[in-house]
Amino acid sequence: MSLLALDAAAVAEAYREACRFDVIAFKPGNVSCEEAGHGMEARDFLRSAAVSAPCLSAPGLTVGARIAAAIAATREAVGCNTNLGIVLLAAPLAQAALVPAPGTDLRTRLRARLAALDIEDAVGAFAGIRLAAPAGLGAAPEADVHAPPTVDLGTAMALAAGRDRIAQQYGDGYAEVFELGLPTLRAALAGADGLSEAVQAVYLALLSSRPDSHLARKYGDVIAEGVRAQAAAVACPGKACENPAAFSGALHALDRELKARGYNPGTCADLTVASAFAHLLSQALQQRET
Repeated sequence: MSLLALDAAAVAEAYREACRFDVIAFKPGNVSCEEAGHGMEARDFLRSAAVSAPCLSAPGLTVGARIAAAIAATREAVGCNTNLGIVLLAAPLAQAALVPAPGTDLRTRLRARLAALDIEDAVGAFAGIRLAAPAGLGAAPEADVHAPPTVDLGTAMALAAGRDRIAQQYGDGYAEVFELGLPTLRAALAGADGLSEAVQAVYLALLSSRPDSHLARKYGDVIAEGVRAQAAAVACPGKACENPAAFSGALHALDRELKARGYNPGTCADLTVASAFAHLLSQALQQRET
């Protein structure tokens, strides 16, 4: 069986496109081209995507090295944490597409890359996390990022999986991306006007399915569950078709409320970008095979 891989340019383009549609789409509580928030603007995220793309798509780097380089480039360009979760999710996906392997099934390729993570990957990832300094990080009883790692990155992520939805992806083969995000995106694309509407649908599905772990770390489980319930109340896909104006109004009202309280469901936004990135990489792999 022949081996297949994407080149750096294709991976970088897919990543930038996923990040671009992340801010084109209106996502309550998050920064978008339509609405700034949390001291950041859409241009900060677009700039972050532009400078981190070469690091994530460069040939020959490990997953950990991709993470460390991408976060360093982002910090240099925008001076704040715009994309740590995105980078943590994107680096293994990029690796899965860049490393020659049989077949076009991205999740199968990804699982092989996740299984190969080692302690040097943890060194790079820990360095990137420390540099990004996400809100609510705190200390951990095991595999604390402020200390040199003693386990491989997959094990470190498994230790954090119970409190972090991004870490959980490393252990379950990106279940939320491939079993919720991607199916939602592809179903929405069938009836949506474009990728931005589909990306919005993915975000709402992720936000309404489980409490956002960034909100839970920063504000507690009660607040995170309350935001989830608010999202579920407006996320029904049928509402957009039945009364688009009312649906848009409900989304904007939720956006205003979340931003007034400083609530940013960042984990769900990161998983949304990963879903779009996985979709675009899968398309590119299938096109490369033909």
